[in-house]
Amino acid sequence: MTDTRPSASPSASNADLLGLYRTMRRIRTFEERVGELFVRGLSAGSMLHLSIGEESAAAGVASAMRPEDTFTTHHRGHGIFLARGADPSRMMAEIAGKETGYCAGKGGSMHIADMALGHLGANAIVGGGIPAVVGAGLSAKRLKTGSVSLAFFGDGAMGQGILYESMNMAALWELPVLFVCINNQYGMGTRVDQATRNEAFDERARAFGLQGAMVDGNDVEAVAATAKDLVDAARAGKPGFLAISCYRFFGHARMDKSPYRAEEEELAGRQRDPVKIARAALLERGLAPGSALDALDTEIAAEMDATIDFAAASPAPPLASMFRDVFAVGEPEPEPVRTRLDRVLSKEIR
Repeated sequence: MTDTRPSASPSASNADLLGLYRTMRRIRTFEERVGELFVRGLSAGSMLHLSIGEESAAAGVASAMRPEDTFTTHHRGHGIFLARGADPSRMMAEIAGKETGYCAGKGGSMHIADMALGHLGANAIVGGGIPAVVGAGLSAKRLKTGSVSLAFFGDGAMGQGILYESMNMAALWELPVLFVCINNQYGMGTRVDQATRNEAFDERARAFGLQGAMVDGNDVEAVAATAKDLVDAARAGKPGFLAISCYRFFGHARMDKSPYRAEEEELAGRQRDPVKIARAALLERGLAPGSALDALDTEIAAEMDATIDFAAASPAPPLASMFRDVFAVGEPEPEPVRTRLDRVLSKEIR
């Protein structure tokens, strides 16, 4: 189920293990608070997909990106957006469906986006966000912006035809694009080895002429080093594909108790914890004392506790905002049905 190939060795440019650990710890703690938001009945809707266990993919790849780079995510994209510099309070408010959220409460958990941070959108359709980076890559190439566009998706998208069309086009036109598959071993309730005979996903990418690599997601330094090589190559017009092998700690969505997985498997999978592995490496190499890491963890916990307070205190979007961002600027907004009925009935009464 996991990638057994040797991981790439960390390079000098990716030696900031403490910074990578901090990003992963922030993601882990944020996702834990998202789960708490749901339990408290404060989330908008019931579909929350946590990325606990996948933190190295977000932290490692994001460390290789520049501010001008763009990206799309899938339905499990909280950690990726956070690693790219998103405000966790605004993210939590969006998940709660509040007006102070990134999309004024209209996007919710699965559709958080912010063009200012290069986030081109999150898509709940498996593989749905992949072709957007091909367009972004073509734009970057034609305008000579020097930016790279990355598509993040799960292993379930490896069965989607749009991925292969997109990889072929990116390779054919030599676009600054990187396809990033976060292989958490399960597409909803189907284990990856029950969905495909050949789990060497990078071989599929190479067949289209892309540079391909697979990396062990338990090693965030290896992820960062491999991602940097591929992002730099994509920036030079050599598009690539990266598969990161990790383990999804919990069910597909927050309410999924994952009855399709044996308890022994889950226990073994959670032992391969990229956050704990990075912390152990910091201590072993003497890069940070345990007291400093404890203090950092406490600081992050307080930061993420505050996101729930912010979301709970934030106002819900007013009814009048339902048409905002739907029509072009300057176009008159349609009259809500409720308002029109009130107007008509008031005339009849008079």
